[in-house]
Amino acid sequence: MTVEPQLREAPVLFERTCVGLDVHARSIVACAIDAVSGEVRSLRLSPKTDAVLAWVLSLDGPVAVTYEAGPTGFGLARALSGAGVRCVVVAPSKIERPPGDRVKTDRRDAERLARLLRIGELPAVRVPTEAEEAARDLVRAREDARGDLMRARHRLSKLLLRQGLLWEGSAWTAEHESWLRSLSFERVGVRLAFDEAFDAVLNVRARRARLDRAIEEMAAAEPFAPVVARLGCLRGVGTLTAFGLSVEVADWHRFTGSSIGAYLGLVPAEYSSGGRRAQGPITKTGNSHARRLLVESAWHHRKPYRLSRELIRRRDGQPPAVRDRAERGNRRLHQRWARLDARGKRPTVTAVAVARELAGWCWSLAVMDNNH
Repeated sequence: MTVEPQLREAPVLFERTCVGLDVHARSIVACAIDAVSGEVRSLRLSPKTDAVLAWVLSLDGPVAVTYEAGPTGFGLARALSGAGVRCVVVAPSKIERPPGDRVKTDRRDAERLARLLRIGELPAVRVPTEAEEAARDLVRAREDARGDLMRARHRLSKLLLRQGLLWEGSAWTAEHESWLRSLSFERVGVRLAFDEAFDAVLNVRARRARLDRAIEEMAAAEPFAPVVARLGCLRGVGTLTAFGLSVEVADWHRFTGSSIGAYLGLVPAEYSSGGRRAQGPITKTGNSHARRLLVESAWHHRKPYRLSRELIRRRDGQPPAVRDRAERGNRRLHQRWARLDARGKRPTVTAVAVARELAGWCWSLAVMDNNH
């Protein structure tokens, strides 16, 4: 007996009013399209969430709202969803614009968002919870401290280089710091500049250390602890890296082992048409912080794989299935690096390729059930 395949219709979302918001720090331009009357209304609103929510709830319902993700965060989206209004937060880089569209205004941007929402052609981003956003702010504060420390060290080094002073050994070690503290200068201007630059290095380093301690405490607590512990079984993925990846990716179940690399911008760009296929450098779309963490971790897989004391400590207490999967991942990632090295690939290119595969192994461990 032949069984006829059943066709299922996709669920249809219908809202009478579709609203596009062009959100700025000091004002919001809104455009509302009524699907029944066809009326299009534009107005300027206060950026306060309560004012926007009150205006949206005064429209003929049901109502759907959209706006582009940006520096104002996701508080407005959470408030609208809490009030029962469907809200779509859009990735700005994914919105296509016609090449001939040379006029850009806030009103036109809001109307375009409303029309795309009406036909369901908006690439939405996931709205993080308040706890996830708070953890993300902590991770990004640490990233800012890392960059500030690097710049402060460079300024100090260049100041000393102009005075003919160059440290020959490993920089920024205890021995190097003792040498810095022993320096003295006759000219007042140089002495004051050196003191300020050295104090800046010490202050930023202390700030980074405080943030590191806060991250370690948060990484050891729920809901991050299980995923951070599993990711830590991979070589090069310590607590800071594992927590950073967990916070930036958030919901790992949105992806597969092959799609997470594209989400993080680790896949090659492609320009293909007809029988011609051309690939370029990686796209570098998505989360740049998570991509940098993966590339840095990938360099650890260049050397032959051997269990270090730190890796043994991180693996301790994990279920056998987790340890086995991480073991296979560590071995395969080094083999991948060795094969690309044998083909004559540049180390920087190899690191990115290994990082792309490392993202898949991180996903594999992150989505494992805690009961394994």
